[in-house]
Amino acid sequence: MTTMESNSSQNAGSEVFLDEKPETNPETKKDRILDIIAALCRFILGGAWVYAGATKLGNHMVMTQTIEAYEIFTPYWSNILAQLIGPLEIAGGLLLLAGLWIRPAGIVSLVVLALFMIGISQAWSRGLVIDCGCFNPAQSEGGMDYLLTLLRDAVYVVMTAFMIYRPFKRWAIYP
Repeated sequence: MTTMESNSSQNAGSEVFLDEKPETNPETKKDRILDIIAALCRFILGGAWVYAGATKLGNHMVMTQTIEAYEIFTPYWSNILAQLIGPLEIAGGLLLLAGLWIRPAGIVSLVVLALFMIGISQAWSRGLVIDCGCFNPAQSEGGMDYLLTLLRDAVYVVMTAFMIYRPFKRWAIYP
């Protein structure tokens, strides 16, 4: 504090240090950056779930065949899952987008992603040539790229975990 100045006319008795900088709160900047990351995670995941579910609506037979291709479920259970997966994905995505029960919706999202990754991993380890049916239930001839699919889902898992740890509550109906 080298130079001091007194302003006697307006602020009697107050001292101003010329070399003092205005206060900047580093926590505020850090919080703002974390809020942006949390918002991106919440809205990207919500949009991804809604999109994935919407592509499955009206494609019941293809979804049933896609689920059967994993060779985990019987045709009966594949049929039931094909009816449920699309609407449930849309519901979960809408919960995230609307900001309803963000942490519980994130936990369910995390569990579903883990189950999808387990299913994909077991199909890959058994040498099955299938499509995951994730964002496009239509079958392709070459099957999915297992590594890219698992890496994509791993990124979603990290995003979901961050969203659970630090939910973005702004613009949320009931966080």
